[in-house]
Amino acid sequence: MPRGKSFRRSEAAKKRLAEWRKVDVEPQQPPNASVSQSGTGKHHAVNQWSKSLTGRQHKLVLPCESPDKKFVLVVCDSHLRAIVDGFVPMPEGSLSFGLMCTPGACAMELRTELLHAAVPRTPDAVLVIAPSNNLTSSRTIDEAGADFAKLLLSACSRWPNVCVTDFAPRLTVEVNQQQLLREEFRRVAARMGVRYFPFAEHFPMDWLKLWSKDGVHLSDSDGMPIFAGLLWSVAYEFLHPPTPKPQPAPRASPPRRQVVPKVVVKGEVTVPRPSNPFEWTVVNKGRKIDATPLLESFIQPNPVWFSSSVLAAMDAAVPSHLPSPDSTAVPRSSKRPKVEHRRTSARQKVSARALPVVKPVPPPATAHLKVDARGEVATTTVAAPGGDLQPVVDLGVQHIPC
Repeated sequence: MPRGKSFRRSEAAKKRLAEWRKVDVEPQQPPNASVSQSGTGKHHAVNQWSKSLTGRQHKLVLPCESPDKKFVLVVCDSHLRAIVDGFVPMPEGSLSFGLMCTPGACAMELRTELLHAAVPRTPDAVLVIAPSNNLTSSRTIDEAGADFAKLLLSACSRWPNVCVTDFAPRLTVEVNQQQLLREEFRRVAARMGVRYFPFAEHFPMDWLKLWSKDGVHLSDSDGMPIFAGLLWSVAYEFLHPPTPKPQPAPRASPPRRQVVPKVVVKGEVTVPRPSNPFEWTVVNKGRKIDATPLLESFIQPNPVWFSSSVLAAMDAAVPSHLPSPDSTAVPRSSKRPKVEHRRTSARQKVSARALPVVKPVPPPATAHLKVDARGEVATTTVAAPGGDLQPVVDLGVQHIPC
């Protein structure tokens, strides 16, 4: 499957980055005239030391034990040589420094010296100066970072409170290559949880008197005093981290007064007419169209509705052409009617109420209706020719509210 344009660009970028990150084994030469090979500062003649396990000169200087001072061990290459020989003193204060110096050693050689160093007491802090000799001893930046990680791992496994300080810049190596090595060392330290302190900004490349004539080591007159002061400041800051400033408590804002707006109406105010509850109002799409007053009914409302069968029975008992019951009362019989009670099922009751059956009453007979206070017909009796009252039917009157 053919690759896209983005894939080819990515591969080309990776190749350019790999070429850029390579460090040649040959001695570094400045690519242009802007990088000088020699400094203008003074440097004392070096003293000869005895060789150690790595075949390089090595020296370990430990201070006298002082209960009121904290012990700091510094591990470095030849940049500590002037301090170890006593040409450049360390700043005095509440810290005492032990120096382990191996000139020309890379990260792996410093690791060997660190593991076999005879340190009688545990230091309060260990400062590992990043090895600048890996600029020439390592083939690539990744290889230098792997060796530096092993050095830090050995230091952390032997002593607590380990930190890393930056190496002093060189005039004989491109600034970009030195920056790449610093960034790799910083990533390794961050990955291992070790604090890293930068130094490069304190040594501007255009101030040539900070370096000796070889362009690699700092001058004893100007560069090394700055380097020693930076070591002391880093050790003190590492042992005495600044306490975070307490955050001020948020100030409680006073409660705001709620102002109720006062509405002042000027001019005529239209007061809506109170609505009449006895009027019908027809509303169409939000507008009142018509309001018709509710006329009083001249017919007295009947609270009870009767079925057609009941009305027929009532009309048979009391003809409609006779006077109203208010003026003519129906005579009551002194004998109480006899009512036969028969047990019927619920289904028979429903059917009887739905379709009531009325027995035919002879024409000469007289019917009597008993109406209660609610207007319901309770019992219908018929007077036989012999004078006895016999129950005809129980009219299933249903009360229907108006």
